[in-house]
Amino acid sequence: MALDFTAIDFETANGFRGSPCSVGLTRVRGGVIVEEGYWLMRPPEGHDHFDSRNITIHGITPDDVAAAPRFREVFPEVDAFIGGDPLVAHNAAFDLGVIRSAAEVSGIPAPAFDYACTVVLSRKNYSLPSYSLPFVAEAAGVPLRNHHDATEDARACAGIMVDIAAKHGVESVRGVFAALKLAMPHVDAYDPASDGMSKATRSALEKIAEMKAGIANGTARGGRSSWSTEGPNPVPNDRADMAHPLFGQTVVFTGDLSLGRPEAKTMAAAHGAQCASNVTLKTTVLVVGSGFTASDLRSGRLTSKAQRVLELQRRGQGIEVLSEGEFMQMVG
Repeated sequence: MALDFTAIDFETANGFRGSPCSVGLTRVRGGVIVEEGYWLMRPPEGHDHFDSRNITIHGITPDDVAAAPRFREVFPEVDAFIGGDPLVAHNAAFDLGVIRSAAEVSGIPAPAFDYACTVVLSRKNYSLPSYSLPFVAEAAGVPLRNHHDATEDARACAGIMVDIAAKHGVESVRGVFAALKLAMPHVDAYDPASDGMSKATRSALEKIAEMKAGIANGTARGGRSSWSTEGPNPVPNDRADMAHPLFGQTVVFTGDLSLGRPEAKTMAAAHGAQCASNVTLKTTVLVVGSGFTASDLRSGRLTSKAQRVLELQRRGQGIEVLSEGEFMQMVG
């Protein structure tokens, strides 16, 4: 089998995964990029508002997509580009979740995919302070110049997959999983005529409805919530998807996020993570709030827990540092 696959990256208009506003695709044949595709789109109706935070990340505004077709019109072209290829994405749980949630709220079918997550694979093939896309792309020899441009991100993801395959001397995505003695992940097709809405979409829509009701009643919380309460460490969900990048990880939180620490722990545990209150030799992931980005690892803008993590990394302990945005993408 040849190293043939399609790498994909979505950008979204707001915090709901089913709000895609752009997608980049990179087709690889025999380990070489042969074609790329890019689409701007309006998110599904009712989910097409743009949050300022998302605009800050990717630079796409409502005016940029005002004349663009909606997701339901674009997706058949995207699906045709992918064809029967395995999909490769950096944090594949997010990008596959975009397809599923957007298809659900659009009332259109979505195909099944075999897929690979380069976050999960990178953890097994590189020793890095962060497995965010810019860090991994640099390690793979395909430096990312314009992070959050969907085409550039998909191209970098493709380069990472090619580099990992080369490290194992294999010639297919499935061969990488075989070399690591792992099963290749798979997501089932979605048929709106027979399949119910996924739990992830239901939960997101319920939260959106609660927020709207709170705003209407004048009870919505303003500002950022306090992280002073550590809260209990919930039991990990042992039935969670083992291919999820948080499954089996020991996660510690530091800094100020836009949700309470107990809620963040609950979300992580739902995906199979063991949460802890302090950085120890068992820690594998540190989630940093307070506006942290992965580039801060180089500039030195770190909390005391993050500094402790870097100290442990220098001693050889493998701990990944995630920003709030990366964590929120992982948990949907």
